[in-house]
Amino acid sequence: MRPTTPSHAAHFARWLLPLATSLALAACGGGDGGGVSFPLVNVPPANSSGGGNPPASGTNQGKSGPKALVVEIDGLTHAALRDAIAQNKVPALQSLRVAPAWTGGANGTPSEQRTTDGPGWATLLTGTWVTRHSVRWDTVDQRIDAKLAPSIFALAKQNKAAGYKTASVTSNALYPQLLANESGTVDGAVDCAGADACVTERTAQFIDAGYDLTVAQYGAPAAAAGNGLKSDAYQRAISDTSAAVGRLLARIAQRTANDAKEDWLVILTTGHGLDAFGTASGLQAIDNKTVFIASNKTLAALPGTGTAAPADTALLQLAAATDIAPTVLRHLGALPAAEAYNFNGQALQAATSLRNLTAKAGADKNSIELSWALSGAATAPVQVLRDGKLVATLPAGSTAYADPIVADADGLYTYQYTVVAGEASIALAAQLAYVKPATLAPTLVNGLVNYYPLDTLPATDLKNASTLAPWAADANGGTVVDDGFKLPYKVKALRVDSTVKNASGTAGYRLLQTTDVATNPAVTAYTIGFWLRTDATCSVGAGDGASVIANKNYDSGSNAGLAIGLFSSCELRFNVGKGGGRADSNGYGLSAGQWAYVAVVIDKANLKMTAYLFDAARAMQTGSATLNADIVAQLGGLKNGLSLNEDGTGQYYKRWTSSPRGTLDFNEFAIWNRALTADELTSIFKSGQPLMLLLP
Repeated sequence: MRPTTPSHAAHFARWLLPLATSLALAACGGGDGGGVSFPLVNVPPANSSGGGNPPASGTNQGKSGPKALVVEIDGLTHAALRDAIAQNKVPALQSLRVAPAWTGGANGTPSEQRTTDGPGWATLLTGTWVTRHSVRWDTVDQRIDAKLAPSIFALAKQNKAAGYKTASVTSNALYPQLLANESGTVDGAVDCAGADACVTERTAQFIDAGYDLTVAQYGAPAAAAGNGLKSDAYQRAISDTSAAVGRLLARIAQRTANDAKEDWLVILTTGHGLDAFGTASGLQAIDNKTVFIASNKTLAALPGTGTAAPADTALLQLAAATDIAPTVLRHLGALPAAEAYNFNGQALQAATSLRNLTAKAGADKNSIELSWALSGAATAPVQVLRDGKLVATLPAGSTAYADPIVADADGLYTYQYTVVAGEASIALAAQLAYVKPATLAPTLVNGLVNYYPLDTLPATDLKNASTLAPWAADANGGTVVDDGFKLPYKVKALRVDSTVKNASGTAGYRLLQTTDVATNPAVTAYTIGFWLRTDATCSVGAGDGASVIANKNYDSGSNAGLAIGLFSSCELRFNVGKGGGRADSNGYGLSAGQWAYVAVVIDKANLKMTAYLFDAARAMQTGSATLNADIVAQLGGLKNGLSLNEDGTGQYYKRWTSSPRGTLDFNEFAIWNRALTADELTSIFKSGQPLMLLLP
């Protein structure tokens, strides 16, 4: 911002000086109004009359340059302030630029915090939400996390030359304790213990002494709000407090008149809103979240100046309480560089407005998807930093970025992101339940006897050892469909529609092997695996079930052969029978309309069937069933091949008309002449990669 010129300063002084000379500073009473006084550095005492006269012209204490006064008025709502200004009840605040703003973090996210005193004061001092400052309650045990969220006092002193002076004067006795974990950052700290007159007197002393950054807090409106927001007591508290603030502004005007090189930023705000009854309920209701930011300067990125606060979530498009700390530090020349920028808000002097930074885990569980809103002078490239390191430079105007994460192992990871657009920066912490990307197990090529990518028709076995075609040429229920990028590695899939029958009722697809692994005595174990997706409803006829794949007459699970069935509640069941006996593994939950990987391992030598279902919404599901020699001998079923969305007769849905399955989608259908391990199957699911990557 442009420094205040001598003419501006003189105008400011002419307006406020009569107010300062006509109103003497009230004494606190009993020294500091009964409050606890911390060491004051180079602060002249108030005179015996409680006045503490402003310094004479040309005698400013302290040094020239940018200075800041931040005043929080607890209990003063934005609506009440606008009303008082409109009715000219607060002449001392009439020239301030007042805009609605919001607090409380983002509802339903880790940043959400109570809209009460403690969290609000912590946000004011740190420019962060509760995920960093850690103040959740209005209790004496709460402390700001000085490592994650250093206060504006700490950052101002850290980034300025020696001799930089800071002060804090508070009426609320809770507030000084919040900085107990941070030592040596506040040169003058006064707890006025509820006496607002003390706040005015002590703050004026710090201003007179030339302190560079002073934060003051008044509590009278909060104390009176319980009488009702329309009560005389509340209106009186607003008038009295604004007059007290006016005395502070008069001191600043006098200093500026004495030294035109003193450039003062004044910010007025409140810690949280109140409900219609004047209560700080702590909830995320709009009234509770509505605060204000008032300034003696024009701030380019402060929207809504002079307007009423939105009564809905449009409020969240405006400035936030987290913007105040970076705004003050930028004015003081102490704003951290992008590498160390951890504020959840932006400096409001920026020509660019950068808001609503959000983060969510990518569907692949190894990326974080960031998005933000950008307006104003968005002509510079957008930079994204992770934990202080630049990870991406995006074109000007960009509002999203997917950050790929690489970690050594699965686990919960936390990252601090900063987005920089021109002069504006904003930061956010993001968590990711990371799943390390898997690659296909190279051993999957071993024993692979049939493999259909299923992304073109006619379907082709890349091992040239089988055929896959409709049961009847005039009942072609299969089409290649666009998957909509829901399968990780490609967008095409085979859709088999069991409702498209020929005149004799035949439907579905049939896979015929050159040498059937089920009946080949040289094969002691085999595996069938494929990607499967139901329709959005996963509906099947009550009690009848649907045949996903089968080489048997599936009227009964006891019939000879193998089948995987789909039943109500989207349950998969694995079955083998011998004709008069059966073995089953049931209870596998499938997510409707989502891709899952299905596999069955038949160990003929060890008389065991093992079933697998990999579903993104669930952990791996697996189970087994014991076979006998008679079942093993009948695994070939009707020896008509293996049907997709049908049974081994090609007429299952003709017989069971109450279960008109409709469509099932298949992808990457493969058969091995050995038992695959759980790790090998997991690698298919986790990697989402096609088996063709392993083929020569």
